[in-house]
Amino acid sequence: MVGVAGGTLTHMATPASAEPARDDACAAALEDDLGWALGVVFRSHVKATHAVLADIPGGPRGYQVLASAVQDLGGNQGALAAQLGIDRTVLTYLIDDLEKMDLVERRPDPADRRSRLVVATPKGRALWTDRQAALRQVELRVLGVLGEDAAAFRILLQRLATHANGLDPITHTCQLVEELQ
Repeated sequence: MVGVAGGTLTHMATPASAEPARDDACAAALEDDLGWALGVVFRSHVKATHAVLADIPGGPRGYQVLASAVQDLGGNQGALAAQLGIDRTVLTYLIDDLEKMDLVERRPDPADRRSRLVVATPKGRALWTDRQAALRQVELRVLGVLGEDAAAFRILLQRLATHANGLDPITHTCQLVEELQ
């Protein structure tokens, strides 16, 4: 088991029965492969997340826009694009689709008449609340095998993600896709 005490990683004894059986030489060889482990966990999370968000225009991206609108995080469209790392042109079409489903609406920014704010509608807020609960279930399914260690894993993963992004920041998701090809 792994724990976090005062921000420091600690190791605790794990009963042998809690470890998965290793009946495959390939699995044993991959045990120490960080890239493989990250990829498998990422794939599992992405597939389950996409299934939960399939009816929202743009899937996870649309959900991010909706979440920002519900939580009043995004401000105007330009700020929202920068915050979410979505190309401004792509964001415009995504907001159009979310508006057609009555999940968000554009309103004039009182501080700048040329700017538009993206605001969640009551229908959008209700959908976001429902999807929040479903996404928590996805996380429980993906991290459930960790038991008590799930909280420590989240802390360590967030620290690692923050560090990695600081070393090589992603300014928009299109950049990430281009770099992976």
